[in-house]
Amino acid sequence: MDYIEIPYIEGDGAGEDIWHASREVLEESVLKACDGAKKLVWIPLLAGQKAFDRAGNLLPEETVETVKHHKVAIKGPLTTPIGGGFRSVNVHLRQALDLYVCLRPVRYFPGLPSPLKRPEQVDLIICRENTEDLYKGIEWKEGSNEAFALLTFLKEKMGVALADDAGLGVKPISRTGTARFTRWVIEYAIKNRRRSITVVHKGNIMKYTEGAFREWSYEVAREFEEYVSFESEEGKISFNDRIADNMFMQVILKPQDYDILLCPNLNGDYLSDACAGLIGGLGVAPGANIGDNAAIFEPTHGSAPMYAGKDLSNPTSFLLSGAMMFRHMGLDRAGQRLESAIEDTISRKIVTYDLARQMDGVTPVKCSVFAEEIKKRLAQGTDT
Repeated sequence: MDYIEIPYIEGDGAGEDIWHASREVLEESVLKACDGAKKLVWIPLLAGQKAFDRAGNLLPEETVETVKHHKVAIKGPLTTPIGGGFRSVNVHLRQALDLYVCLRPVRYFPGLPSPLKRPEQVDLIICRENTEDLYKGIEWKEGSNEAFALLTFLKEKMGVALADDAGLGVKPISRTGTARFTRWVIEYAIKNRRRSITVVHKGNIMKYTEGAFREWSYEVAREFEEYVSFESEEGKISFNDRIADNMFMQVILKPQDYDILLCPNLNGDYLSDACAGLIGGLGVAPGANIGDNAAIFEPTHGSAPMYAGKDLSNPTSFLLSGAMMFRHMGLDRAGQRLESAIEDTISRKIVTYDLARQMDGVTPVKCSVFAEEIKKRLAQGTDT
């Protein structure tokens, strides 16, 4: 038997319930897909609140180095406080490993609740630049010496007068970061035979950050003219752009017109949550953070500490992230079987509370029960 080592971070809050429900499902997916020839071996890692409680460090160096060594990991949600406290461990982990692509597929499964009349038209991949923009975390508190110094500089050297009690932040978007991100997305689109790429920006207002993001994306796209068209040429990937606020309307009214959305960091974060709402919510929205030397797969949703230990949370997002991980590792059949088993389970209206509350006459099942139902279908061998 071939043993495949995969590091995992259990996560905070509901992450523990989700992990315990999902672990055997992921193992079963590989066993069945590989006819018992391959088996997953898990390497536990610490990050977030659990790491701080046990080791006094939100992101131990051992965690980063282990992911670097294995080049892949799967993780649950980590707690990030609003306002004060520490900055996002998720963001810090992405930056430490230079995971510059955030990949968030949004696809409707039959049986999922949706506010749309034709939700089956939703099949998008939101690609979000992961290392720049406001998520760089460059900001200063109102009234601080740093804020005062910058306010003085802006007024005296740049002729920009702001209120003395303003908090300040910097939004960096570079040509280098945009170019490598765009190049990765186009190569992904070619490999996976996607039909279009839409740059989502607010370049009409932020001309030298998001406007430049649009301009630099087009520059890179012109390097791929064998595969990319700016005029909807038959047989090529259509490359276009939309203003961010208009894009929110487009994904609701005409989701079928869009395929890959290429976004700066903040726009991609907003859009991935909004699009998840079209297919039932964040509980069914997977994600991946990918760089040149490592990749981490994780659910889009947060840690939901109020549901910790209650066996209520939806593990679908985590499991679908696992399916993405399998494909990334070359275990395509395991990913396919897992997705098929999830889709079959949902189509039978076997769902957790977050989906059941949006549906008529459906009794929710617990997180662990939902996972057991998927495992049953894996044993039956549902390939599509």
